[in-house]
Amino acid sequence: MNGFADIPELAQLHSGHSLIRVPMEQNVPFTGRVRSLVDTEEFQRLSEISQLGLVAKVYPGARHTRFEHVLGVYHNALRYLQQLSNDPRFAEVVTPHQAEVLIVAALLHDLGHWPFCHPIEDLGLTDMPPHEAHAARFLGEGTEIADILRRDWSIEPAEVLDILVPQSDSQALDLLRSILSGPIDVDKMDYLDRDSLHCGVPYGRNFDRQRLIQSLVVNDAGDGLAITDKGKTAAELMVFARYVMFSEVYWHHAVRSATSMFARAFYDLHQEFDWTELFCMTDAEMISALRQAAEGTPSQKLLDGVFGRRRGLYKRAAEYSHEHAPEIYNLIAGRPYNEIAALSRALVDEVNARTQRQLQVTDLLIDAPPPHREVEFAIDIYFPKQQRFRPLRQVSPVVDALARTQFDEWVKQVRIFIAPDQRDMATKLNWDDVVQTACARVD
Repeated sequence: MNGFADIPELAQLHSGHSLIRVPMEQNVPFTGRVRSLVDTEEFQRLSEISQLGLVAKVYPGARHTRFEHVLGVYHNALRYLQQLSNDPRFAEVVTPHQAEVLIVAALLHDLGHWPFCHPIEDLGLTDMPPHEAHAARFLGEGTEIADILRRDWSIEPAEVLDILVPQSDSQALDLLRSILSGPIDVDKMDYLDRDSLHCGVPYGRNFDRQRLIQSLVVNDAGDGLAITDKGKTAAELMVFARYVMFSEVYWHHAVRSATSMFARAFYDLHQEFDWTELFCMTDAEMISALRQAAEGTPSQKLLDGVFGRRRGLYKRAAEYSHEHAPEIYNLIAGRPYNEIAALSRALVDEVNARTQRQLQVTDLLIDAPPPHREVEFAIDIYFPKQQRFRPLRQVSPVVDALARTQFDEWVKQVRIFIAPDQRDMATKLNWDDVVQTACARVD
């Protein structure tokens, strides 16, 4: 026996006792010490933070919360640990205590998330803490969660933080971190499925999760995950599911319109707020605070269009992809947001000069891929008969095409959005020339 079977949550994984149910038909073990963490004020706050935020403006069912998501991630962590505990190489590296630290990290990994976290992070604002680092304040000395970890789990908060926000390095920690955040991690395994379910689309659910989990092994170096050749097809389908979810959901043009409107308003208003106070709010509290701050400013139109009773999302005036318009795409994609905001203002000036209109500074918005790229799907396939590991991209044309740098370039486009009351101009201008002239002004 390697001691993993004595972990209460693993022991109850298939018992049917002491569980909480989340869609779709997941029976999540709910031991007393898990309940202690879930019942804290900090954890309960996640039930008032949407997982997908502005996606619900296009897919009405996408109103599930980070509370539901983290329970799914925790459940996946148990399933991963159950599979990997049968691998002698895993048991040689990871102790049962470290496995319990991973279980807690899976439960608490979103604790530092604030409302609309990802659009705000993409702004790259000065002094903005990453959400993982923000989680540290909830696990600090004297907090309820820190006390529970020591009392009920015999875990030091610093051990959990070291997985969420790496401070030290070891083979075991690298392996555990790859389970929580890596090419085939417990987070992606949940959000692809859950987001697809609530959006009412099939794209994120069309891969064999059970087969993928059953194929998990430790990689050749012993510091990360790999899969056996039996999981190759499931991994390919997971790559494709991720690609389609980005293309059809996360970067849907109307979702990006709402995101651009929110991002520009937040960018213009953020100096009115204290980061710590703002990031401890729920969705409803942040929306209320932003709309109050926006009254009488150009941002009011943006926030009313996204959060008001009358839906007023901006419309597409122009669209540029890496494939069809690489010259303009490469002029804009990957710029920091302060440059995108400056380009948007220059675009308004250029349009006003050409049309003799008096567009407001926020009547035209530019949406573009941010500087950071999505994580490359780099994982090894283990072939037992040859006792050999090979990178998935070397044995899979699907992964080679979709999971490397091309992923961002194919699913994330540069778009120009225009206020609904100005949409008649969308077809009256040579937008290619207008955009290129605006870029030349800024550069």
